[in-house]
Amino acid sequence: MADKLAIVTGASTGIGFELASIAAREGYDLIVVADEPLIEAAAKDIKQFGTDVQSVEADLSSIEGVDRMLAAAGGRRIDLVCANAGISKGGPFLDISVEDWRHSVDTNVTGTVYLLQNVLRDMVARGSGKVLVTGSIAGYIPGSFNAIYNATKAFIDNFTEALRNELKDVEGVTLTTLMPGPTDTEFFARADMLDTSVGQSDKKADPAKVAQDGWEALIAGKGHIVSGLSNKLQVLGSGVMPQSTLAEMHRGMAEPGSGKE
Repeated sequence: MADKLAIVTGASTGIGFELASIAAREGYDLIVVADEPLIEAAAKDIKQFGTDVQSVEADLSSIEGVDRMLAAAGGRRIDLVCANAGISKGGPFLDISVEDWRHSVDTNVTGTVYLLQNVLRDMVARGSGKVLVTGSIAGYIPGSFNAIYNATKAFIDNFTEALRNELKDVEGVTLTTLMPGPTDTEFFARADMLDTSVGQSDKKADPAKVAQDGWEALIAGKGHIVSGLSNKLQVLGSGVMPQSTLAEMHRGMAEPGSGKE
């Protein structure tokens, strides 16, 4: 066993898998978590780096799922957490089932907030620990045809900024927000957005690069990191452009059928 333990959520694929791989290379034992069986295969892959890797399949939209994940630590000190789990369901909001939009809200917001409250209480009490939360530049843009997801990321971006201020005088504990843009992961397939302009774009970011940006910011104790130059420019532009203009721009990217034939 290593002398340090990390938890990474949403670790079966994409940015979460890459974050977990970096943590293992850096000598952390790991609890990797996702709401799908693929997490077992991901854990086996990550074990190549020589640390202990435990997989937990849990529904992180529920309090019970988060509790089960935390219980997997078996009383060990949790030194680092990457709260990366997040889901979406694209398309017209009025066509999305209550079950689907609630699952997004509960995973992206409720489960994340509950996890942070639990791990940060312990970290603050002992005066050590690092947390990385995956927000998104989507939180700065009204998300036409992906309205729930963008709204949940607006919550996360805002919430972590406020929480960081509350913790600014706590020595030894850092909270970093990673804000990527569109990234080449399973996100768009799972959100039924493969027929959209953004879903079909070949300019999406490499999840390994996004994860590395987030990890470096986390270790440096930075408050937040927008991954990618074009994404930084979009965030700057969001503070100048009218919200209606931003919503129309997002429509062009995310409206069903907006992709190339």
